[in-house]
Amino acid sequence: MKNILYILYQPYKWLFFLFLVLNTLFFSMTAILISVFINQRVGGHCGTAWARLNSFFTPMLVNISGKENIKKNTSYIVVPNHQSHYDIFLIYGWLGMYIRWVMKKELRKVPGLGICCEKMGHVYIDRSNIQSAIESLNAVKNTLIDGSSTIMFPEGTRTATGELGPFKKGAFKLAFDLGLPLLPVTIMGTKDVLPAKTLNLFPGKVKMIVHEPVDINKYTTEELEKLMSDVRTIIEAPLKKN
Repeated sequence: MKNILYILYQPYKWLFFLFLVLNTLFFSMTAILISVFINQRVGGHCGTAWARLNSFFTPMLVNISGKENIKKNTSYIVVPNHQSHYDIFLIYGWLGMYIRWVMKKELRKVPGLGICCEKMGHVYIDRSNIQSAIESLNAVKNTLIDGSSTIMFPEGTRTATGELGPFKKGAFKLAFDLGLPLLPVTIMGTKDVLPAKTLNLFPGKVKMIVHEPVDINKYTTEELEKLMSDVRTIIEAPLKKN
């Protein structure tokens, strides 16, 4: 039955991809204008509308829990697992935070979206150049105040299986640098909507769990590996139960 539904969905999928390209250009241009002439926070609402619109027409049904763990006017380093490009829709559309993304520099080349993210204050990072990456992260530090947070996928990239990959140290070092709490987030199901490195889009149900913040003041800089391990355990627990 699933194979039949998949075949029937294909014509709609390609129409949806066209719709996605067109509305991404529209929301990108709108967000740029708002960010330049009003402010970046207001421009960020375009991202929420964009994410929810495309999730609705996929369709992707979203269940979110734990939003009460996000304190108003508190800045965080948000650390979610990474299963699919659809993680971006989920986070933008339902997390309800003003976020400055730290993203790989290759995304700067995406028409419309690349320049939009730049104008909205998001940061591109060259993962192949450590010094350049450090400079990029330094650029975002002074903006993380009054509830403005940043998000980094600690795995660095999507995994083909949806299993949690090894963590990189960047997000955790940044948390120590800035003295900000880490906000672990578990994403489930997006790999079944759009698996990594494919265009095999399919409707589905997804879930996002916002865990309690992790206070880095309970760790010393020498306990970086322990901090990474503890956060990984928090994020991974619901994945193991699923």
